[in-house]
Amino acid sequence: MSEPHKEIIESQIDVAELAIGMHVIRLDRPWEDTDFLLQGFVIRDQTEIDALRAQCDFVVIEGRVTGSRRPGQERIKPPRRSGFMDLFRRKSPTPSPQSSSASTLPRKRVSYINKVDIGQEMETAVLRFEDAQQTAKAIMSGLRVGRALDLNNARTVVNQCVESVLRNESALLLLTKIKHQDEYTAEHCINVSILAAAFGKHLGLLEGEIRTLALCGLLHDVGKTRIPDKVLNKPGALTPQEFDVMRHHTTHGRDILMSTARSLSAAVDVAFSHHERMDGSGYPRGLKSEQIPYFAKIIGLVDTYDAITSNRVYDMGRASMQALDIIHKHRGAQFDEELANAFIQMIGIYPPGSIVEMVNGEVGIVIQSHPKHKLKPRVLMVREADKSPMSPFRVLDLQTGPVDNAGTVYRIAREVPDGTHDIVLQEFVEQGLIVSAPSEPDTDNPDAESAP
Repeated sequence: MSEPHKEIIESQIDVAELAIGMHVIRLDRPWEDTDFLLQGFVIRDQTEIDALRAQCDFVVIEGRVTGSRRPGQERIKPPRRSGFMDLFRRKSPTPSPQSSSASTLPRKRVSYINKVDIGQEMETAVLRFEDAQQTAKAIMSGLRVGRALDLNNARTVVNQCVESVLRNESALLLLTKIKHQDEYTAEHCINVSILAAAFGKHLGLLEGEIRTLALCGLLHDVGKTRIPDKVLNKPGALTPQEFDVMRHHTTHGRDILMSTARSLSAAVDVAFSHHERMDGSGYPRGLKSEQIPYFAKIIGLVDTYDAITSNRVYDMGRASMQALDIIHKHRGAQFDEELANAFIQMIGIYPPGSIVEMVNGEVGIVIQSHPKHKLKPRVLMVREADKSPMSPFRVLDLQTGPVDNAGTVYRIAREVPDGTHDIVLQEFVEQGLIVSAPSEPDTDNPDAESAP
């Protein structure tokens, strides 16, 4: 016997009638005027209901009924497949109470707030970033000629970077957007270290765990110092034989770190396992999800993001949104699903350092993201609508709804590559032009201090 035909219907309801599990497809106002990004999300917890009730009077939900449509109910198309941008809604990155007890993410033990404004942290961050880059270069070049790993220096620069991240991660995250193809390997290692530290902060790890995670990021690719340069820096695609040589950098990294110090057990695990994948398709051992060390899952994810967004000898870097879309599509198979979702939420749609063009044609540089308002970052405006230099530069916090001379609310239209309209991120950093408005209270977290 055939199953009854199922119709998809939509119904307008008062926000007082909302319940967990309802599929919201439209609001009573434009989506960009709320804290919700795209239509088509299922209400998962009371926080989302409270947010809808605070911002709307009614919403339209989707449902299914068996048989013919009832009078007055409109037939609509089936919901589209969710994309990574659906993650940017007002909710915690940690699993909801309905999540599986086998959740990957640990309980968030620390809620961090930024202690200083990005403008206050930028000068220190630049110094820490330069020190870290020099240390990464020294580590890689020293290992290539047989020198021992200077672990004390590595820990010093990593701890300094972590301290900067804990004060305000936006400063160092912005600096990771500056890419140099000819210094990829060393630059990549420090970028992974910084991104991992920021991710650890986002996940609520303890400070000691963040320091360890960041050190693992710095050292995850030390095995590449034993890969022949003709393979490591080959401008074209690797042959199967060359790829097999490249894959051995994980084993080389394990061997280098095992011979350095017993205290590097976490870094050994990460160097050996950061290319393992959830479905067992990774290398060198083909481990599956439950067999892969937690920090290796994190570094493998961060490593992929920075690699995709970097200029390499065989490929130009892609936009952050493209990298996040790739990670989202492969979550659950290549990347741990919950970690991937949390990482996408941390990076946001327009991470610090993104060059963005407004709807009115003006252009700016994102200097800080708001955790709960990813579409409305703080932006240093540097070009007029006709792309001439703006004088003076000014900072807009899109969260406050600023308007242009025509009275139109500023909204971001698109992200453009570094160098567009003669805007080169590194030049703005070197000239000390990445500044921000006076420090404001952390409206995303009312607590005055970080708390365990």
